[in-house]
Amino acid sequence: MFTNKNNNLSLFAIFISLVCLLAPQFGRAAATDEILPLRERAAMIDSLTQKRVQQLLPDLMGETNIDMWLLISREYNEDPVLKTLLPATWLSARRTTILVFARDKAGEVNAYAIAPYSVGNLFSKAWDKEAHPSQWQALNALVERYQPKRIGVNRSGNWAHADGLVSGDEQRLLSHLPERYRQALVSAEPLAVGWLERRIPEEVELYSSLIKMAHEIIAQGFSNRVIKVGQTTSEDLVWWFRERVRELKLDTWFHPSVTIQRAKQQDLSGDTLILPGDLLHVDFGITYLRLNTDTQQLAYVLRDGETQAPDYLVKAFNSGNQLQDLLTAQFAVGRTGNEVLKAAREQAIAAGLKPTIYSHPIGYHGHGAGTSLGMWDAQQGIAGSGDHPLHLNTAYSIELNNAVFIPEWEREIRIMLEEDAMFDASGVWYLDGRQTALILIEPELSMGGQ
Repeated sequence: MFTNKNNNLSLFAIFISLVCLLAPQFGRAAATDEILPLRERAAMIDSLTQKRVQQLLPDLMGETNIDMWLLISREYNEDPVLKTLLPATWLSARRTTILVFARDKAGEVNAYAIAPYSVGNLFSKAWDKEAHPSQWQALNALVERYQPKRIGVNRSGNWAHADGLVSGDEQRLLSHLPERYRQALVSAEPLAVGWLERRIPEEVELYSSLIKMAHEIIAQGFSNRVIKVGQTTSEDLVWWFRERVRELKLDTWFHPSVTIQRAKQQDLSGDTLILPGDLLHVDFGITYLRLNTDTQQLAYVLRDGETQAPDYLVKAFNSGNQLQDLLTAQFAVGRTGNEVLKAAREQAIAAGLKPTIYSHPIGYHGHGAGTSLGMWDAQQGIAGSGDHPLHLNTAYSIELNNAVFIPEWEREIRIMLEEDAMFDASGVWYLDGRQTALILIEPELSMGGQ
């Protein structure tokens, strides 16, 4: 009995050790464990859309001085803004779908659908075929009812997202709309961009969970549970990310990329074997409940005998965080993206950094409408979207890199980072924190591992 008891205690001790080791991975619920079934997602999407219309459109239409907003699309050729307003069970427009937002004298916004089918619960059906056999007659009747002075349509030279009125639909609109209202047509660009770029509180809370999911998937991929050092290639890892997203019943809005930086060599592209001493980079984004993430993180593959990354790589990585801080400190309401870019670059260069900044809005689209803060090949600013001022309650991918020469590697490397953040009255804050240290990958799985 004494021996058996000792054996039982030994087994119990091993069990407790395993629990302690695995607690970071399994001790608390993962964000990916809370992904909703499709039916519940649809209900949440429709609820959020209705709240957004109620909370955002009255102010946005007032600020942009637009009395009526027309969105017109035919099936499979949808206006990007109209797609954000369709019911979750509608995967495209049907025939010709016309959505109308009309502001009354009290400033309230009413939503209508002039379409052959009912368009969810948000839009009141505004086409009685007996009274108005033609869809355009029904639209004209609604326009006459409100008599708007300024009618916004989605035409834009700066954002594709706000340029969704295609030529055929515009021609049909102009051929049917009475002359006095043709003269009232204006570009809805500022309204469309405002709708796409601003987030409501319910979305902010949701966004934090979504980005946590993305971080968890990256952590899984950058581990020796997935990477078998000396066997797994960068392309194997890319496709693991794609498969993992599909397993979770999520979508990705772009094909992931994995690149390798290595001593005495330029960045390695293509199907490259992952080896000890490699600096790995991933660019990865997921889509859930119509919102998108965009994340870039770095990992280091430990060599035999290493327990940490070399000091020179740690120092280089820290310069990326420093550049993030210099950029986000420049955010202020009313400043343009070009102004923020210029100030941040000047401060970074004065601090001895070698920066490239290419941050952008994020939300319904991965590269969202709103204020652009540089592009990788446009470090002096961007006409149009770079001249757009910053607004509160907007989300951004803080995307950038700092180039660092590593004498030990006899080459320059880039610390490429991207994390999603909110800009609100409190300033800029990361929706699920940010990477502040290199992810470490051990060549072999061991009890003392991750």
